Amino acid sequence: MANQNVLSGIQVNRGLLVGGAVLTGVGAVLGLAGAAMVGVALASAGRSFVQRMDTPPTELAARKLQDAKAASLAGWEVWRTQQHSSN
Repeated sequence: MANQNVLSGIQVNRGLLVGGAVLTGVGAVLGLAGAAMVGVALASAGRSFVQRMDTPPTELAARKLQDAKAASLAGWEVWRTQQHSSN
C-alpha cells in the first residue's frame, strides 16, 4: 500500500494513475502529430492537383456562374412567355 492513497474510502494506486495520465498525454500528442501530417499531405495533394489543372478554378467558377445566369434567364423568359400566352 505504499503507492496507494485513501480518498473518501476509495483506494487509488498513484503509480497507475500517473502512468495512465502520462500515456494519455503521449497518445494525445501523437494523435495531434498524426492529424497534422494528414493535413499537410492533403494540402500538398490539393495544391498539386490545382496546379495540374488546365483551367484555373476561378475561371471555372466564373464560367459556371455565367451558365447558371443564362439558365436562370432562359427559365424566366419561358415562364414569362407562358404567363402572357395563358392570359
